[in-house]
Amino acid sequence: MDALVLCLLLSAYPLGCPGLTPPAQLPQPHNLPPAPGSNGSHRSLSVDLPMALRVFSVDYHHVQAPFEIVLWIMLASLAKLGFHWSGRVPAVVPESCLLIMVGLLVGGVIYGVRHSAPPTLSAEAFFLFLLPPIVLDAGYFLPGRLFFENLGTILWYAVLGTLWNVLGIGVSLYGVCLLAHSSLGDVSLLHCLLFGSLIAAVDPVAVLSVFQEMHVNEQLHILVFGESLLNDAVTVVLYKLFESFLRLPSVSGLDVLLGGCRVVVVGLGGLFVGLFFGLVAALTSRFTSRAQVIAPLFVFLYSYLSYLTSEMLHLSGIMAIVTCAVTMKQYVEANVSERSNTSIQYFLKMWSSVSETLIFIFLGVSTIQDVHMWSWPFVCSTLLLCLVWRATGVLLLTAVVNKLRRNAVTFRDQFIIAYGGLRGAICFSLVFLIDDFPKKRLFITTTIVVILFTVFVQGMTIKPLVELLDVKRKKRALPTVSEEIHSRLIDHLLAGIEDVVGYWGQHYWKDKFEQFNKKYLRRFLIREERQARSSILRVYQELERREQRGDEEAPPLVDPRSNSRPLLPEEMDSIRRILSRNLHNFNKRQTPAYSRHTLHQDATMDRTRKPLHRHQSLGDRYTYNTITHWPQVEDVEFNGSHKLRAGLSRSHTVCSISPRHVLQDTSAPVSTAQTAPADPRSSSATADQVSPQHQTPGGRGPKKQLSFDLESEKK
Repeated sequence: MDALVLCLLLSAYPLGCPGLTPPAQLPQPHNLPPAPGSNGSHRSLSVDLPMALRVFSVDYHHVQAPFEIVLWIMLASLAKLGFHWSGRVPAVVPESCLLIMVGLLVGGVIYGVRHSAPPTLSAEAFFLFLLPPIVLDAGYFLPGRLFFENLGTILWYAVLGTLWNVLGIGVSLYGVCLLAHSSLGDVSLLHCLLFGSLIAAVDPVAVLSVFQEMHVNEQLHILVFGESLLNDAVTVVLYKLFESFLRLPSVSGLDVLLGGCRVVVVGLGGLFVGLFFGLVAALTSRFTSRAQVIAPLFVFLYSYLSYLTSEMLHLSGIMAIVTCAVTMKQYVEANVSERSNTSIQYFLKMWSSVSETLIFIFLGVSTIQDVHMWSWPFVCSTLLLCLVWRATGVLLLTAVVNKLRRNAVTFRDQFIIAYGGLRGAICFSLVFLIDDFPKKRLFITTTIVVILFTVFVQGMTIKPLVELLDVKRKKRALPTVSEEIHSRLIDHLLAGIEDVVGYWGQHYWKDKFEQFNKKYLRRFLIREERQARSSILRVYQELERREQRGDEEAPPLVDPRSNSRPLLPEEMDSIRRILSRNLHNFNKRQTPAYSRHTLHQDATMDRTRKPLHRHQSLGDRYTYNTITHWPQVEDVEFNGSHKLRAGLSRSHTVCSISPRHVLQDTSAPVSTAQTAPADPRSSSATADQVSPQHQTPGGRGPKKQLSFDLESEKK
C-alpha cells in the first residue's frame, strides 16, 4: 500500500509544477483505452482526463478577476492604515496626496516589470461602482438644516458658477488655440467647450478628504461641499450636451434651445426619481419590524436603484441618489432599531472610504502610461484659466448673493471657496470618454496635470492658509438638548414674525413643510409605536443617535484640568433610561405643547384671562421697580375708574416706573411695598399709595410712575 502511494506521488510530481501554467498548455493523453464498464461512445470525453491524479495544482484564471480586486482593495486599505500611523505626516500632507503617490509607485513598478502601461480605471467602473457609495454617504449624513438654509447660495454657486467656469475656460482656451495655430489649430470651439465642461468639475471626493481634516466652520464647509456635490451633476449634464453637439453635422439655434431644456429636464428628472425611491424606501422600512436584519439592506438597494434608474433614463444619477438619501433618512432612522442604524452608518462609511481610496490610487496608477502629449501653451493656459475664472466667479457671485443673505460670506471664506476647487476622478473619468480625435492625448495629459496640481499644491497649502487667515473653525462639541430647543424656539419665532408681516421667507416655508410632514408624511411612513409624542423627546432621540454614531468630526471637548472621572458605560445607560422614562412621564402629565397653528384652539380653553392693563402717567425718564403682591381678598380701585377683582390663584407683578432722579423722601413708599408682601391689606394700601401718583400732572411733582398690573379672575 505504501509503495502504491509513493508511486502516485512520484507520478504526480512532474505534473504538479507545470500546473502553474494554463490548463490549455498541459499535454493531453491520446489513445487511452476505455474504462471498464464504460460505453465506447464516451471515448471523446476520456481524452480530457489527466494521466494520473494530481495532488496539487493551480488555476489562477479561474479566480483572476476577484483575486485582483481583493488585492487592490487590500493595497488601498494598507496604504490608508499606514498613512494614519505615519506620525506627523497626516498633519502636513493630505491623505489624498499620499494615496496618489502610492498609486504612482505601484504604476511605476508595473510599468517597469511588464514594459507596458498599467491597468487604468475605466469610466464605467468609476461611475457605476465607485462614485455611488461616496455620493450616498455624503447625502445620507448631509447636515440637513445647514444645507437647506444655504440652498439658494449653493445653487447659485453650483449652477451659475459652473456655467461661468465652463464658458469662460472653453472660450479662453479656444482663443489660445487660435494664437498657437501651428500646433493647436485643429482644436475646434466645441472641443474646447467640451474640455472646459470636464475640467470645471470640482470633485467632492477630493474636497471632502481635505476639508474634513481642517474642521472649518459649518457655513464654509456646507457651501464648499454642497457646491462640489451639485457641481458634478451640472458638469456631467453639460459634458453630455456638448458631446451630443459634436456628433451633429451642424449646430443651430434650435439645438441650443433644446439643449438648455435638456439640462433642466435631466436635473429635475433625477430629483423626482430620487424623491420617489426615497419615499418607497421609507415606506418599506415601516414593515421591517419582524425582520430587522434586512432593514439596512433596503437603504443600499433603493439608493443604488435610484442611481441606476436615472442613468438608464439619461437623467442625473448624482441628483437622484442624493435626493433619495436625504428623503428617506429621517423616516428610516425612526423605523429601524438602533443596531440597524449603527450598521447603516458603518457600512456606508466603510464603503465610501474604500471607494475613495481606490479612486486616488488608480489616479496615480493611470498616470504612468504611454498616451501623453505635451503642449506648453495649452497646459499652462489651462492651469491659469482654471484659477482665474473660478476666483472671479466666486467674487462676482458672492457680491450679488451677499445682498440677499443675513450672514454674509466674508472675504476670507470667499478665498477658501475659490482656492478649494480641487479636481479629481470626475474629470479624469470624463476625459477618457471623449471620442477619438487628434488632440485627445493632449486633453488627457492636461487633465492629469491639473488634478496633480490642485490635489498636491492647493491641497497641501490650503490648511496653512486657513490657519494664516484665521478662518473660523467649527464648534467641536455636540449640541445639547437645551441648545436644540432654543434653536427650534427661534425658528418658530422667526416663522411667526414672517407670517405676521406677510413675508414668505425660508422660515415660513420650513414651518409649512414641518406641519405637512407631521400631519401626513410621518403618520404614513413611520410606525405608530415609533412616533415620538413629544418634540423634546424627538430632539433627545436625535442627539442620542448622534452620540451613538460617535461623531469623529466633532468630538466633545474634555477639560484636562477637570478632576472628575469619566462616566462608566453602565452609568451612561442608566442616565439614558432615566431621562427617557422621565420625559415620557412628563409628557403624559402635562398639557400638550401648542404652536402658533393651534394657538386659537388653546386660547378658548381659558376664557377667564384678562388682557394686560396699563396705567401710564406723563414723564420723560423712567426706572423700573418690581412690586410683588400675594393673593388679595377685596377689590382694589386704581385711579378711581378701574376696578379689578382680586382673589388671584397665583401671584402677580406690578412693575412701576419712576424717574431716574428720585428724591430721598419719595423712596419710602416703594420700599414699604417691597417689604410687606405678607399682608394683603398692606398690599392694597401700597397700591392706594401708588395710584395717586398717577393723578399728579406731569409738571406738579417730581415723582412720575408707569404701572403694569396683570391679574386673573377668581375661579
